[in-house]
Formats: sequence, structure tokens, C-alpha cells
Amino acid sequence: MEIVKACLAVLGAYLLGAIPFGLLLGRSLGGGVDVRTVGSGNIGATNVLRAAGKKAALLTLLADCLKGLVPVVLAGRFFTDGWVPVLVGLAAVLGHNYPVYVGFRGGKGVATSFGIALGISPWYGVASLIAWAIAAYVWRYSSLAALVAFSLYPVMVIGLNSDDRQRGFLALFLFGMIYYRHRENIKRLLAGKEPKIGEKHAASGSTEGDGSKA
Repeated sequence: MEIVKACLAVLGAYLLGAIPFGLLLGRSLGGGVDVRTVGSGNIGATNVLRAAGKKAALLTLLADCLKGLVPVVLAGRFFTDGWVPVLVGLAAVLGHNYPVYVGFRGGKGVATSFGIALGISPWYGVASLIAWAIAAYVWRYSSLAALVAFSLYPVMVIGLNSDDRQRGFLALFLFGMIYYRHRENIKRLLAGKEPKIGEKHAASGSTEGDGSKA
């Protein structure tokens, strides 16, 4: 019975993570705009800011973070097996990145990953969030800030808790997923062509197009 409940929790986390809040808020607060047709085409907060304004972007950021945080916290409260919150976290970020509701074309998982990190390892999550904020302030690249933050996160989790295989596995997964989803951003950063926070994006309609805090 416990296994069935755990499977339902994982499925629920995926379905919650897959809700495209950026798309929904862009339409409701941005005069019906489809954020997938503006700028990078990404459904994360950075592109929502570009397409629908600050209010929609802030709400998207918060909603995307909560859909990682809430399932992980609930799983930790209702399940004794430490692997369940980890699997729930994996499902939530995969739901955001590959949402069933919109053809599996989602965001890059940064805000959702921060929510998961805050739910699983609160202090390390806060430290990673501070690292993101500092990097974004200094360099003005959302993508670079995400890469810095989620490079630091597994170093802290594994370096300070080497015997915690569950959290270590999740930290490495989030790290790998962030880098995989930002592979085009990395190419542009190296080429000096990555747009900074608040800048218009040259391309339109590409789901891999910007450093979106998605």
C-alpha cells in the first residue's frame, strides 16, 4: 500500500510540475499574449517578463518555485522512506521541463529546482539562491547565475553530507538537468551572444532560447 501511495505522490508531483504557469499567467495578465511566440519562446519567468510584464513574471516565478517546494515538503511529512521526497522532486522538475499539457515543451527548471532544493535541504537551497542573486547582479545573465547556483548546490550537499546518498543523488540530478537544459545558453555565453536580463532576444519561438529562470 505504501508503494502505491508513493507512486501516486510521484505522479501527482509530475502533473503539478507540468502546469505551465508562465503560459497561463502570460495570457491572463498580458492581454492574451502567448509567451511561446515572444522572445525566446520559453515559458519561464524571464521570458514572461519580456512578454507580459513584471507582475506576470513575479507570479510565474513564485508559482514555479512552489510546484517544486510543496510536493517535496508534503512527501517528507507523509512518507518515512527518504527516497520518496527525492523521487517526488525529480518528478516535479521533469514535469516542468517536459509538461504533458503542452506537448512536453516546457521551461528549464530553475525556479522549480530552487523550490525542490529549499524543500529538501533548506539551508543549502537558500545559499544557492543567494549565489544566484549575486551572480545575476554582477554579470546580468540569468542563465549564468543558474549555472553557478546549481554548481554550488551539489558541492555543498555532497561535501558536507557525504553519507546522505539520497540528497546527493537529487543534487547531482538537478545539476545535470540545469546544465542540459541550458546547453544552448552555454554556447551563446562562450560566444558572447547571450542576452542579459531585461534585454530583448533576437530569436522568437525557440524553447531553448534564453537564460530563463524557468
